[in-house]
Amino acid sequence: MGLHLPAGGFPQYADKGVRAPSVTSASDNSHGLFRVPEPTLKQEIVDSLARLVASPCTAIMLYKTFSAAVYGIDANIIEVEVDVSGIKTNEDHFHTVGLPDAAVRESRDRVRSALRNCGYDIPPTHITVNLAPADIRKEGSGFDLPMALGILGAYGGLNKKELQDSVFVGELSLDGGIRGIRGTLPIAIETRGKKIRRLIVPEVNAREAAMVSGIEVYPVRSLLDVIHFVNTGNGITPLTVSGDALLGEAQHYAVDFKDVRGQQTAKRALEIACAGGHNILMIGPPGSGKTMLAKRMPTILPPFTFEEALETTKIHSVAGVLDPGVGLVGVRPFRPPHHTISDAGLIGGGMIPRPGEVSLAHNGVLFLDELPEFPRNVLEVMRQPLEDGTVCIARAAMSLTFPARFMLATAMNPCPCGFHNDRTRECRCTPPMIQRYVAKISGPLMDRIDIHIDVPAVNYKEMRSTSVPEASEQIRERVMRARQSQLQRLASSRQKIYCNAQMSSSQVRTFCELSADCERLLERAMTQQGLSARAHDRILKVARTIADLEALPAIVPKHIAEAIQYRTLDRTYWA
Repeated sequence: MGLHLPAGGFPQYADKGVRAPSVTSASDNSHGLFRVPEPTLKQEIVDSLARLVASPCTAIMLYKTFSAAVYGIDANIIEVEVDVSGIKTNEDHFHTVGLPDAAVRESRDRVRSALRNCGYDIPPTHITVNLAPADIRKEGSGFDLPMALGILGAYGGLNKKELQDSVFVGELSLDGGIRGIRGTLPIAIETRGKKIRRLIVPEVNAREAAMVSGIEVYPVRSLLDVIHFVNTGNGITPLTVSGDALLGEAQHYAVDFKDVRGQQTAKRALEIACAGGHNILMIGPPGSGKTMLAKRMPTILPPFTFEEALETTKIHSVAGVLDPGVGLVGVRPFRPPHHTISDAGLIGGGMIPRPGEVSLAHNGVLFLDELPEFPRNVLEVMRQPLEDGTVCIARAAMSLTFPARFMLATAMNPCPCGFHNDRTRECRCTPPMIQRYVAKISGPLMDRIDIHIDVPAVNYKEMRSTSVPEASEQIRERVMRARQSQLQRLASSRQKIYCNAQMSSSQVRTFCELSADCERLLERAMTQQGLSARAHDRILKVARTIADLEALPAIVPKHIAEAIQYRTLDRTYWA
């Protein structure tokens, strides 16, 4: 079954001291990794070797392919240049230049083993791989595939002398298989931006890349698939998917608000928060249902628009947390980090900055349970993202900006023992202990949370009631109607704004006009409670959302009164 070289090797290479690439054995197809049938595989390798034999030694040359590197949540097209010398050496000399990281430098061993196990024996010569532009740092294993193709092309093993219309990304396994990479979606967007027609990606990343219209996405499973495709132009069909269909399939939840007994006041506050995208704080004793309520917030949020889903998928793809083969984040993210998280884990960071939890929660919910247990320096880094909706991470070599427009949902106990102001249990905490506990959360952070609610313990009759609570679907319908009103009102904005919480100060003045009664009520609350200018704007935004839920065009005094009520709890505990 093996393929044998002519006795004495290739005379064209003998006078130069170079051993041409050879076939060591036929590939065993019994494991089913490669989709190319064995006779076709043998013919492919024979054809490649024939081209190598027919080429004089002077044909050993430079070969160029295109790949891509991810920076932040964007990508750059990288030109992979492979130069093979005509001098045989006793040792392997494989050099990668162009600011490669450790994973890129290690690719020489993966590429050589993959080529050998696919039937190509690369002689020990000088191989230089340049990743241009050379002043941008390259990281990750996605350059394996274009490097392998460049080496084959430099030896004349490919039909085409150049591959100008294709971008190749993928990590090679030692047997020639192609593994998935991170950041496929931004690579596809950049490929379309550079007007390159074809993108060849690992099969597990193909659905993700196919979300981008205007390019042909080819899923591949092995290096031999790619060689066959480059040489013949067939064997792989481009993948097409429907983004709307994927979004429709994803709208399923394992939890529902009808599981929550009692807590009508908290449910009302959560409905308002989700309708307007407002931040919320829940304070209550242990076991009152704070975490249970927060976990059901995504079930009443409006479904993703395709643009929102694409933004969120881009971030998850770069961070490497996108589920393999999914292609699109179809439901709004719910991120509940543990209170031992570091500031870099929350906000993002690293030598090559990666998105943190605030960015992974973009267009979704960031839930911080047991809020006072988080280190104060970790909580304080959220101030700027809560205001701007972005995170800027600056390093000496680069500065990257990640989106971070999220709903902040938090929960905490009123005191260390958890039973302050509880009707059924006695609190054993002293006032100084309670003050120290709640002082872990700074006033500026509290000022950025629109709604503060008390979540008392549920009594026995409510828990054992036979009446069925309102389901998430019914609440969601009201939320979606309110969001639709907001989208129509904010459609004229130059920025992409989806809800009332994202309105600027000028938009608040435009869309939150008050009657004389509303003005007097708000002025009295501002004076008596000492509220800040930020609190003033946030009260108006919450009142506007309450009016939207009732489908009223104007804000009336009861809307202002309810919005002010949601700002009194911090004055009780933080007085």
